[in-house]
Amino acid sequence: MSSARVQALIAATRNAPLTGSAPQPDAAFGCDVFGLEVMRKRLPRTLYKELAGILQKGERLDPSIADVVANAMKDWAMELGATHYTHWFQPMTGLTAEKHDAFLSPAGEGRAISEFSGKTLICGEPDASSFPSGGIRSTFEARGYTAWDPSVPAFILRGPYSATLHIPSFFYSYSGEALDRKIPLIRSIDALSRQALRVLRLFGNTAATRVTPMVGPEQDYLLVDRELAALRPDLLLAGRTLLGAPSPKGQEMEDHYFGAVPGRVMSFMQDVENALIALGIPAKTRHNEVAPGQFELAPVYEEANIACDHNMLTMNLLRHIAPRHGFLCLLHEKPFAGVNGSGKHNNWSLCDSEGRNLLNPGETPRDNAQFLVFLAAVLRAVHRHAAALRLGAVGAGNDHRLGANEAPPAVISVYLGEQLAEVLDGIVNGTPAAPGKSGRMEIGVSPLPPLPVDLSDRNRTSPFAFTGNKFEFRAVGSSSSIAPANIAINAAMADALSDIADELEAMLAGGRDLNAALQELLPRLFREHMPVVFNGNGYGEAWPKEAEKRGLPNYRDTVEALEHYGDPEVKGLFVRQGILSEREVEARRAILFENYARTVQIEGRTLADMLRCRVLPAGARAQSEAAALVETTERVAGESGAERAAFQTLRRRMTALRDATDELERALAATRQIDDAVVAARLARDRIIPAMNACRAEADALERLVEDERWSLPKYHELLWVH
Repeated sequence: MSSARVQALIAATRNAPLTGSAPQPDAAFGCDVFGLEVMRKRLPRTLYKELAGILQKGERLDPSIADVVANAMKDWAMELGATHYTHWFQPMTGLTAEKHDAFLSPAGEGRAISEFSGKTLICGEPDASSFPSGGIRSTFEARGYTAWDPSVPAFILRGPYSATLHIPSFFYSYSGEALDRKIPLIRSIDALSRQALRVLRLFGNTAATRVTPMVGPEQDYLLVDRELAALRPDLLLAGRTLLGAPSPKGQEMEDHYFGAVPGRVMSFMQDVENALIALGIPAKTRHNEVAPGQFELAPVYEEANIACDHNMLTMNLLRHIAPRHGFLCLLHEKPFAGVNGSGKHNNWSLCDSEGRNLLNPGETPRDNAQFLVFLAAVLRAVHRHAAALRLGAVGAGNDHRLGANEAPPAVISVYLGEQLAEVLDGIVNGTPAAPGKSGRMEIGVSPLPPLPVDLSDRNRTSPFAFTGNKFEFRAVGSSSSIAPANIAINAAMADALSDIADELEAMLAGGRDLNAALQELLPRLFREHMPVVFNGNGYGEAWPKEAEKRGLPNYRDTVEALEHYGDPEVKGLFVRQGILSEREVEARRAILFENYARTVQIEGRTLADMLRCRVLPAGARAQSEAAALVETTERVAGESGAERAAFQTLRRRMTALRDATDELERALAATRQIDDAVVAARLARDRIIPAMNACRAEADALERLVEDERWSLPKYHELLWVH
């Protein structure tokens, strides 16, 4: 075994869990957050009430009170050790961004004071020329602006020697276009709220002032020993292994799933949870996942905008805290071939300002009628706008996962469970409302049969599954922001609710009562959109054929999905609901194509470098030694059947790997000269990825032929099982 691998393994097995005392979660929760309770204590009473009302209604901050808020925020932050502040935003890189500025400012005569104005709180101007804009801004136009999002509280992130005040912010261009994912998310929430309130008003609800999507994203991740990962350029540069023969033991024993958490991992989990608790992020669940070295962290539901920010913070903390415990945290969707990859189940529901879950079946006929309207809207949203939802789960990494055993297929369908599906079938066909009942079900009059919270066993092959009082969108990749998925869901739902409200309002204006209007509308809606409902096995070979018969799109990879971003029905959805302008749609399409092409190109270059500098030299040494052994054996024993066969096998593999590497380098060279992001993405998919797969097949076979001490790259069994 190579000396570097030996030393890394020795270091990895000697790593012990860190020890320390954990704070009491209830006392520490939100201690690093400038939330309403802190504001209540630090702001004048009248100003606090005004600000709380602004936050509750989702309105923008009045500049006239900004100075007072900024001064209180600065004093609080400095008491907690903050020396700097930053507008924390989410550009189209898929990550977060921040530029730190000191509170300290020169005051003349050798003095300095700490200051932080309301203007600085509300708006900032980072040097933003290098962030992706999709053509909205030229590279030489550095003006990008950040603006505080007061609906998400500011927070402190602590460093080893000081702390920094983080101000969650929007990011937009000089001409006002959105350059981030937060602005479209806020717009989608507002659009959904407007249309949902129209429906609630028809049911006589005049108390609700807002409807908010609630989200609980489950976060998968893998941990590998940092010493071992440092010897793998693919893990460091691409976030996944680009080659590697399978481990003799993978996940087939199913003994890692929900197993005892290793001590070093538990220490890491506790450290992460302590940081989350201080930031007011309600981490609830932790456990071993299916693949070796894979784990999950799940929070409690929050408002979609806050949940998105908190998930980005969670990913940052996972990555930054892992090295303290000797780990590298992998958020890639498929870090290892042959074992489960990682996803991010996006649990989504709707809640009005009175605290009622609109996807919860009610106890009265009228509540049930309202539930059925919102359920019909969900089916209409997914059926009509499946392409938009599929765009919420794109990415080169996620292409390795969708359709495999740990992820739903690329066909977007809805799972309702047998019991609820029977109810809808009864509405469509006029059958009795419940077993033993006679007569047609009268919506708004007849009660629904009791619907338990757990309607049925969960269907893990469904992309969009109803689980009692929420829907679980299971296609989102583990490394992705949840914003694109929720933007698409909110937009599609707003559009569906708008159509339903239009029809109901017209019927009521024509003299019908609500129950009669629903009795006509809902059966028609359910009949029209039942093709999107599928309760069977999404992994089955028959489902794609059946989905095609039903007219459901099947965009198997990111490039195919992105090619539909500009379709009239997709672009029209976002434009019609005021979520994205046509220019913003085109910009996002261009950015995503470019991101895909660059991701695949980086992977290809990394693999080519590993093959040329590590794998092929190791194979060449093994081949040379095998040839010498053949010569020695023939000279001494007069024949060398087994030795010659081994040598010939090595030679064939080496020849095939050299040829495959040459083809990979030709494919990379062909895309290097292409400026068109769409063409580059197609070439990456159609040429670079097949070339990488061919290289991997030969390299993995060669790994099994080369003596272990000659192989410098840590192997799968070491990466997966050393914790």
